[in-house]
Amino acid sequence: MESIQPLLEQASEATIAVKLLSDDKKEDILRALAAKLRANIVTILTENQLDLDRMPDADPKKDRLLLTAARIEDLAKSVEDIAALPDPSNRLLSEKILDNGLLVQKITVPLGVVGVIYESRPNVTVDVAALCIQSGNVCLLRGGTDAFYTNTYLVALIQEVLASFDLDVSIVQLLPADRKFMPELLTATKYVDILIPRGSQQLIEYVREHASVPVIETGAGVCHTYVESSANLESAANIVTNAKVTRPSVCNSLDTLIADKEILEPLLNLLASKLETYQVEIFADPQSYLILKGLEYPYLKEAVEEDFGREFLDFKCSIKTVENFDEAMKHIRKFSSKHSEAIVSSNMEYCERFLNEVDAAAVYTNASTRFTDGGVFGLGAEIGISTQKLHARGPFALEKLVTEKWIVRGNGQVR
Repeated sequence: MESIQPLLEQASEATIAVKLLSDDKKEDILRALAAKLRANIVTILTENQLDLDRMPDADPKKDRLLLTAARIEDLAKSVEDIAALPDPSNRLLSEKILDNGLLVQKITVPLGVVGVIYESRPNVTVDVAALCIQSGNVCLLRGGTDAFYTNTYLVALIQEVLASFDLDVSIVQLLPADRKFMPELLTATKYVDILIPRGSQQLIEYVREHASVPVIETGAGVCHTYVESSANLESAANIVTNAKVTRPSVCNSLDTLIADKEILEPLLNLLASKLETYQVEIFADPQSYLILKGLEYPYLKEAVEEDFGREFLDFKCSIKTVENFDEAMKHIRKFSSKHSEAIVSSNMEYCERFLNEVDAAAVYTNASTRFTDGGVFGLGAEIGISTQKLHARGPFALEKLVTEKWIVRGNGQVR
């Protein structure tokens, strides 16, 4: 293939077919897709294993790539959840009659052709397809080479479902993973309405810098949890452990623990054994390094400046010791990627200040950052977590896959 131009043209033409689907038909399609996923679990796992076999075990992306029977079942349930949500398009937002008799209405409409560029996350393939179908959009999926076999098979299943409803299979397309086609996609302003990169900071920056198609960033997560001196330390240790170890390869996992100097030693005494169980490598500042060295923590390194503001995506984290709340806030302002930030504290004034002053898509008091997720927030699924402020922020899900359109009805008025 020399060009993806034919695929782009097919995607643009397919917007008509998907836009005309009724709510009932969309629900039928998505429920059929959920059933198709369940019926083909064995083959999906076989294709996924072909991808897994090509990736070193030490690669932190391997957990993102991995599908299991349980994860496929979760995907199917997610598709069913999306099917049960209301279509966000064709909603009447406002209506008025002008003095000259014109009826002016504002409605929501699908974005059109949504291009998603992502790495090592085959679940994104299904989530995006389901979200786009339910919102009346066409999707162009550009997955990474790491998930080539899995993505190819999943899109084939999706297109089988579309074909069974006599629909244009170009409603969901998988673009070639070859990087030579990336510039063509990034500049396809005639055919693609929006691009959403989901992956590493390097990928996001590349798309942002080279795209002429509008871009919504689903940003890298550099997530902090600040344990303030009044915190319940048992609870704090559990929250920090959960935020770090439950799924370290995802963007809402903890990267840096910030702790008040006053409670640093008792906190680390509680935390060390929990993190050691998971062999978490800690990049510790001088104060926390001395304490952990005294505890004979086996996976310990001295932190350097580059270990703060770093998204680890692995069983690794850094620790920053601060004197007080204001110093913690200063550190977060400097290093946050504006994804998810948390405070653990019994001081309600500090908790409210944290919620109001921290500039991030999701802010937490006394809870793990691991909850930042479209499915958890009741949105069915997400394309990613947007860290920017235009159009959408936080989980970029069904409700945000629309834009606005003005409809004006007249009977001969001129200006």
